[in-house]
Amino acid sequence: MEVSETMRGDRHRVYELIADMESYPRFMPSLHRVEVLERGEDWTVTAWDTSINGMRFRWQERDVFDRENWRIGYSQVAGDLKRFEGEWRVEETAGEVKVTLVVDFDFGVPMLQALLNPVAALKLRQNGESMLRALKSRCEGTGEAGAPDHG
Repeated sequence: MEVSETMRGDRHRVYELIADMESYPRFMPSLHRVEVLERGEDWTVTAWDTSINGMRFRWQERDVFDRENWRIGYSQVAGDLKRFEGEWRVEETAGEVKVTLVVDFDFGVPMLQALLNPVAALKLRQNGESMLRALKSRCEGTGEAGAPDHG
């Protein structure tokens, strides 16, 4: 699944907002908690707690920050799904910034795949779009998806 949003703002600031994952719950209502468990020079291990359509999901992921190429890759290291990985990409386009969120997942239960994957894919797409709208609101200071943090 891949979703994108174009926003006004400085590419560096947008990238740093995405990289500041611990702040997400302040402006993304579906997230209960994001906590950095370990931190290296260009990586973190983060613990996530979220609800999607009333279902609670928890996982830990390794986030790799490639500031040179404006990307943040992530991959689940423990949690509720067999596989949960993807990346954030931040690109400059016609004086604006295009943010793309890529998510790839696998429930790990073959008999449920055909039933759950289409529903989960839709919910993940909606959640990803909501995350991008919240990021756009925060970046542009419109306050639509929660009060922007100017501090």
